[in-house]
This record gives sequence, C-alpha cells and structure tokens, in this order.
Amino acid sequence: MAAKAADAIPDDGIVVGKSTKYEVLDLKFGNRHGLVTGATGTGKTVTLQVMAEGFALAGVPVFAADIKGDLSGISAEGEAKDALVQRAKSMGLPYQPDQFSTVFWDVFGAEGHPIRATISEMGPLLLSRLLQLNDVQEGVLNIAFRIADEQGLALLDLKDLRAILGLVADSAAELQKTYGNVSPATVGTIQRQLLVLENQGATSFFGEPALDLMDFMRTDREGRGMINILAADKLVANPRLYATFLLWMLSELFERLPEVGDVDKPKLVFFFDEAHLLFNDAPKPLMEKIEQVVRLVRSKGVGVYFVTQNPLDVPETVLAQLGNRVQHALRAFTPRDQKAVKAAADTFRPNKDLNTAQVIMELGKGEALVSFLEGNGTPSVVQRTMIRPPSARLGTVTEAERQATIAASPFKGKYDTAVDQESAYEILQKRVSGMAAAPGGPGGPGAQNGGQGGGLLSQIGGVFGTIFGTSVPRGTRMSTGQVVTREITRSVTNRVAGQIAANLGKSLGGSMGGSIGRAIVRGTLGGILRR
Repeated sequence: MAAKAADAIPDDGIVVGKSTKYEVLDLKFGNRHGLVTGATGTGKTVTLQVMAEGFALAGVPVFAADIKGDLSGISAEGEAKDALVQRAKSMGLPYQPDQFSTVFWDVFGAEGHPIRATISEMGPLLLSRLLQLNDVQEGVLNIAFRIADEQGLALLDLKDLRAILGLVADSAAELQKTYGNVSPATVGTIQRQLLVLENQGATSFFGEPALDLMDFMRTDREGRGMINILAADKLVANPRLYATFLLWMLSELFERLPEVGDVDKPKLVFFFDEAHLLFNDAPKPLMEKIEQVVRLVRSKGVGVYFVTQNPLDVPETVLAQLGNRVQHALRAFTPRDQKAVKAAADTFRPNKDLNTAQVIMELGKGEALVSFLEGNGTPSVVQRTMIRPPSARLGTVTEAERQATIAASPFKGKYDTAVDQESAYEILQKRVSGMAAAPGGPGGPGAQNGGQGGGLLSQIGGVFGTIFGTSVPRGTRMSTGQVVTREITRSVTNRVAGQIAANLGKSLGGSMGGSIGRAIVRGTLGGILRR
C-alpha cells in the first residue's frame, strides 16, 4: 500500500499502521483499554511490540507478559532488514533501529528479578481461586485470615498459611461459637491443595521482599517509559497461578493509585497476553471483581490491553469496556470459529466500503482490522490496516544479552535475595515451644511418668509420644496435628521398625534434630501433608 506524498506523519499519538490514512492510537484514550486478537501466527506479538514501543516513546511505562520469549527483543536494537525497511517505506515511514530500557521479571527468579507477594496481599478471594476451593473451603480460609488479623499474625508465605490453618483446626470447637462449623477434614483439603501449589513452584512467589508496584512506573534518563517484561513461558504452564498473579497486580494498582480522572496519557499500560486464562472457570464473585477492576482502574490512569486469540474469550461485560481494537486474521473452520468471526465483526463500527466479516478471514500476516477511539471518545470506522514494523529487535534475545540487561537493572539487589522475617509460623512455633517447656507441659518438670526418672530415652520418648499422640490417655481430645502425625508414625513404625531399632543411636545424634524435628513442628502447627 503506497503512501501518498500529501500524507503527513502524525506527531502525536502512536502510529500503529496505515490504511487509507495513518491509524493513530490517541494517548489521551490510552487508558480506555484495548483488545488485540487473532489466530496463532497472524502478528499479535508484533502489534503488541509496536504499541509498547509507542507508549514508551511517549514516556508511559509498560508492563507486558512475555509468553514465548518473543517480546524480549524489545530490549535490543533492531536490524534494518530489507523487508522491514521496505514495509516502513511503503507506508511513508522512516525505519530507524532503536532499543528500549527494559527490566526483566520472573516469578521463579531465573530469567529476571524475582517477583513476590505476601499471602496477606493476595487475600482469600484470589487464593481460593488459585487453590480451586469450593464455597465451604473458601469460608474456612476466610476464617483463617480473620484469626490472623485478630491475633496480629503476619501471613507472608505458605508456611505461615499452613500454621494458621493448623491453629484453626486445633481451635475448631471454640471457633464454632463465633464463625460456625470448622471441619478438620476441610482444613486438610486446603492443606493438600497447598501442597499441590508448592509442587508447582509457587513457594518462590509468596514471601518477601514483596514487589513494590511503583517500581513498574518509572522512566529512564531520556524520559522514555521503562518496559517491564514478565518472563512467563514457565509461569503459563500453571495457568491459574499466571492469571491470579496478573489479576493481583491489577487489583493492587487499583487499590494503591490515586484517582486522576482524564489524563493526557496513561500512568501505566498493562498488556495481558493469553487473556482467556483470566476468565476460564472463574467463579461469579471473582468475575465481578475482574469487571470492577477493569471498569474503575481507568480512572487511576492505567490502561489494560487484553491479547488473546478469540474475542469470545473475553466476557461481554469486559469486552464492552475495551475501546481500542486490533483484530488480526481468524480462520472459520468450525461453527465456534464462524461465531467468533461474526462476533469480532459486530464489535467494530461498520465501514460501508468493507465487508468486515469477510475481510477478517482474508487478512494476511501483519495486516489487521483497526479501530481506535477518536474525537470525543467514539470508535473510528474500522479500517483494513498494514501494521508498521517495530524499531527494536523482532524475536528473542540471547541468554547473555538477557543477563547483561538484568545486571544493569536499577533494581539489581533489591529483590534478588529472599527475606524470611518473623511471622505467623515463627510466632506459633514459639508458642508451642513455650507450652512444651512450661511446668506440667510436654517436657516440663513433672511432665512424663509423674515427674519420675526413667533415663534420657524414656524422657525423649514421653515428649515425642505426647506430640505424636501415641501416649495421650484414652478419651483425651487430641489436636488435628497430633491425630495426623500419630497415624503417620504408626504407619512408618510398622514398615521400618527393624531399621529404626538398628539406627536409633545414629538418628538421635544426627537427623533427629534436622528433618524429623522440622516434621514434628509442622505436625503440631497443623501442617498436614496428605498425598
């Protein structure tokens, strides 16, 4: 599509491509949200990169999830390849290689700075979705959070949550008077779901130092917006953690940022790739929260751009709030595909010279149907548009380039080392230790055998018997931790009694103070690890 000599390149807004005119995303409507859709391989990532570069050049910080690693190239200078130069020239645009100030982030800390959040920040609603809890289990989780608040117990990481759940289980009878029935079996189910979450690598996400979201909202020395790239290729393997994490970020931005109303340009733009994961199987309360955040975060100066394959992936209540649209090609091979094509066509302002539904299936790679907000905030007539080439590198960076960018980051050292501060787990552990050392308590004066002797082994056996629940008098109520650890102890004893006897001395002198000791503490705190 050749450029006309009379065409003038707009000097404000983001030039995304060209149809019969330059298609420009007006910065003052940048916080009105947007949608980028299209089948795999049709150019969604390139469009995302073009928009991210445009926002950064305008001084707007960007956060984007990088599912395949392709977006990492925005940190490296582009190459003036013939195809890119010719495409830009055909639109009447100069091609100038460029690179952008980039910060890499990674929940697992391997391909960027670690991102952490505390259990308290995540809250019971998002955690319930993450753990796939039903209404009853979610209710028990809410009780656990309430108890932690009332007792001043900080919930920072997963072991803190395990500890408070153990406390809830052990205090079920007392809590029933205020909060209703709390079943130890329900607590056990939540504990098992926590174990699944740990096995999926979520342990590294919960803890401190927690992410300061203001670190996303920075500009570099040239006044360009910093581009924050989340390495999500591994994270997306756990779709619930991926979607819950990004929703948590949006919620935190909504709660922390002040109202700014209409602004000349956004304070932050947030690109949510694989957006359908946010809405899959989301319960009604969570959907209501998503809709509320998307609707209201605009007034905080934050623009949210959903990137997905199919417009049907986004609920209508959310879709109606996405004013800036870029639709790449869709293929109509199935009835659902045909429905998606029709739905996509119907969301655009009609163009009398364009059969929108037909064109969607004919678009080539790098082409898209585009409609941005203009004038008083009304959508422009949909146009068939050639997307401009990005200025930074297309594709991935090398591992050496990524590590060099991380090493030069302004946040180097701030988040790289985890900090384990005193919180619910440590406080409750001290309570248990204090009870064990008190007169009449396990291990205290006169505790076992009526205060009589019996030698060191007898005293140790008495303490462990009380903790494990194996020497508790019949009829005495045991805690959930005692019940579970007693059964585990009996099972293990039956299978390996001979080996235990043969290695008793070695166990007492060595590993007893290590892994077994930690298991005892977890048991007394209600850390029920059932498989």
